Amino acid sequence: MAFRKKYEHIKTFKPDLLILQECEYQEKILASVPDLDPDQFFWHGDNKHKGIALMSFQNYKLSLNARYNPEFKYIIPYQCTISDQPINLFVIWAMPHRIKSKSYVGQIWNAIQYYEELLAHDSILIGDFNSHVMWDKERRPGNHSGVVNFLKERHILSAYHTVNDIKAGDEIDPTFYMYKNEIKPYHMDYCFASKSLLNNCQMTIGAFKDWISLSDHMPLFVDLHL
Repeated sequence: MAFRKKYEHIKTFKPDLLILQECEYQEKILASVPDLDPDQFFWHGDNKHKGIALMSFQNYKLSLNARYNPEFKYIIPYQCTISDQPINLFVIWAMPHRIKSKSYVGQIWNAIQYYEELLAHDSILIGDFNSHVMWDKERRPGNHSGVVNFLKERHILSAYHTVNDIKAGDEIDPTFYMYKNEIKPYHMDYCFASKSLLNNCQMTIGAFKDWISLSDHMPLFVDLHL
């Protein structure tokens, strides 16, 4: 929310690609942050104050994939070409839904079934999954472990778990603090990428003390060395 007030904290990192959940619509951001100047800017949402955005600050070729299915509104596939390397980039914001099987990680589970053909090629899935193995029993089938295993079978792995050589459920770095409370930490934001893209990958998660005044979600910094 209110990214225009937070951009100064992001620009020092000079991102190539920037993905934002719960952000204002394109025109509002560009008018409020004149020095943002992305090469490309995509935004999706029903509420002009709360959508999902993808910005490129490099000369990458980005376009909405023709197979985009609005049924999975905030699991959005883009065709991305970096140094002549085609990648399917999915930006994700898992939302609640009145039908439990379509809520939160259920949306992701249904979406990856639909986009299975795309996932046979180099892919990145990144964003707010709103899920964790601790809630597996509440969501069967298509729970978090189901998503992790489905992607693993297609050689798509979590960057955080790969870099740190840990299993799902053993995370030591929270990505979310409920009510901005340090004693209520969760790990529920992820970057999954094809194994071929994870060579020399570096990934860090923003620290509570540095970011909690700006958001209850900590930023993910992923360097894939493509």
